[in-house]
Amino acid sequence: MAGNNKARGFFGEFQAFIARGNVLDLAVGVIIGGAFSAITTSLVNDIINPILGIFTGGGKALSALAIGLPGGGALMLGNFINAVLNFLIMAFVVFCIVKGFNALRDRAEALKRAEASSAAPVPEATPAPSNEEVLLGEIRDLLKTRTEHE
Repeated sequence: MAGNNKARGFFGEFQAFIARGNVLDLAVGVIIGGAFSAITTSLVNDIINPILGIFTGGGKALSALAIGLPGGGALMLGNFINAVLNFLIMAFVVFCIVKGFNALRDRAEALKRAEASSAAPVPEATPAPSNEEVLLGEIRDLLKTRTEHE
């Protein structure tokens, strides 16, 4: 029986974890990132690689660029360059997205500050005391000095 409660507690915690908005946002981001990664991989392999292959000679795609090693192995420089290009493209796109979101956030904060400063109540100046208040203050002071001398 104790094991059953422990299992329910685990699954209950897991359900609460999954139900949080941040986890769902993260899952959507990972899925979109995976799809975008496929697009950048295709861009590098199918468009950039053949163009760069023209400059490397032989009319082969850049991914075919390899240096033979003694003993039969090969350094696959073309594949490494592909990975670097994929990374640079992804990093540039993420940088642009973050820069755009930061600009939007800064603009929204500036608008909030502008609204807060225009809506802030202007503190009123303290009004000058009336004649009655002045007279009452003088009477108080006279009574105070009279009691101190007695």
